[in-house]
Amino acid sequence: MKALIVDDDQTLADLLAFTLRKAGFEPHLAHNAPSAIEIFNQENMDIIILDVNLPGEVGLRSGFDVCRRIRQTSDVPIILLTVRDDEDDIVHGLNLGADDYILKPFSPRQLVARVQSVLRRSKAVTVQSDAPYNYENVRFEPSTRVCIREGQEPITLTKLEARLLAYLMLNQGQVLLAENIIDHVWGSGGGSKEMLRQLVRRLRLKIEHDPGDPKYIKNLPEMGYGFGI
Repeated sequence: MKALIVDDDQTLADLLAFTLRKAGFEPHLAHNAPSAIEIFNQENMDIIILDVNLPGEVGLRSGFDVCRRIRQTSDVPIILLTVRDDEDDIVHGLNLGADDYILKPFSPRQLVARVQSVLRRSKAVTVQSDAPYNYENVRFEPSTRVCIREGQEPITLTKLEARLLAYLMLNQGQVLLAENIIDHVWGSGGGSKEMLRQLVRRLRLKIEHDPGDPKYIKNLPEMGYGFGI
């Protein structure tokens, strides 16, 4: 499996490459934002380890910019690395579509464990039925991950968004506990309530006419979420 390691600290990047190579990965290294995108466009990566603080150029000045650019075309798992235990940075990264984050410093064993966990979750994120889901003027087609609203252009969802929407629509009219949704979307031991909140936010932005006053995806504080409740 190919892993793209993006970090301007070349010593750390070499250490990460050595660690992942021992774990059976084929590491590719980039030390700035533009080269990260260049390698990503040339190689079919299985996972990306992406430092938040990167040198770059206009439009590609940070790991956040790299994450945003990759998410325009790919669902490849992305783990962010950051030295800042800053909730705003973490939330921003999750909003851009990152799958997980690791705070520096960390041990090689922790890195490998998190990489393997994210890959397991990514493989588990498949919608199990191809039958379309319908609710009022919303139609979701799992086979293509396309959501169609009457009078609107079709929207293609990410794998995680599709997994969440299918689960909610399968159980429409019911309130689902946040813990159960997390287990279904990310798999046992993966995800968190904050990651679920950010995923719901992204999905609402795509399918709700007014994300600030959602019609379809409702939440009940301290409980969970429901579709069409």
